[in-house]
Amino acid sequence: MKFTIKNEHIQLEVDSFGAELKSLKKLENLKSDNEYLWQGDTKYWNRSSPILFPIVGKLLDDEYIYKNKLYKMLQHGFARDKEFVIVEQCEEFLKFMQESDIETLKVYPFAYKLFISYELKNSEVKISYEVVNQSDDKMFFSIGAHPAFNWPLGNKISNESKDDYYFEFVNLDEDTNLSAFPLSQNGISSEKLDIKLDSKKLNICEDTFKDDALIFKNDNMNNIKLKNYKNNKSIEVCFDGFTYLGLWSKPSGAPFVCIEPWYGIADFINHNKNIEEKEGINSLEKDEVFCSSYVIKI
Repeated sequence: MKFTIKNEHIQLEVDSFGAELKSLKKLENLKSDNEYLWQGDTKYWNRSSPILFPIVGKLLDDEYIYKNKLYKMLQHGFARDKEFVIVEQCEEFLKFMQESDIETLKVYPFAYKLFISYELKNSEVKISYEVVNQSDDKMFFSIGAHPAFNWPLGNKISNESKDDYYFEFVNLDEDTNLSAFPLSQNGISSEKLDIKLDSKKLNICEDTFKDDALIFKNDNMNNIKLKNYKNNKSIEVCFDGFTYLGLWSKPSGAPFVCIEPWYGIADFINHNKNIEEKEGINSLEKDEVFCSSYVIKI
């Protein structure tokens, strides 16, 4: 079931299946609109903004070990394929909940509640996560965002070129360069790739993602913009506190780009598969609550 909220600036639509953001439009003159969010297409990628939980990325051989028992789990976990319940709704706010059940316990032996909320303020949407550990044992988890934006931004009918766009790492120093983890089908390598910026800018084109995602450990980044050189069109993602950032598009001419703040990361190629020792894993004691949020600004 889909739910819509809006104010005088923007309108968004969320599907209760996966609590997934499905549309993000900028309202203009109260008559026309611009769609900023990728609408999904089986030719490239049929999702728009899935919730990544209880893992982010891919496990080695799609499996992990907990208390000497082997569990199977596919890339990015199962929350994106679960029906959520709407627990709160008003004109500019939505809150969804999904909890552990017989099926989740087969692949993830922890009892939990997961809340996802969307809140509008001016031309911004705040997406919040709340994870509650209802197990008697310490719970291990990752969680992350995967919003995909139309590239070029806004209306699909446009004279703009993808090559007109760049990423701006807003709060970095002018002379800062970055290092990215290389991603492969066999996991993440610890040998980093140097990413050169031009005055905090990373020019992007289809070749940018020819080797899959660019993954950064978030030591000093809080926000990033996708901007057009030729006009003022842009979208900004603010993700203070998130430990990793992924930038991704299909290396096949896909007309979207993803900006992905994460609390977690795929397995490194030398990982022993023990979830308690996984790079970037988070933990909660019994009844403890994890809360975080990020903001999309148009």
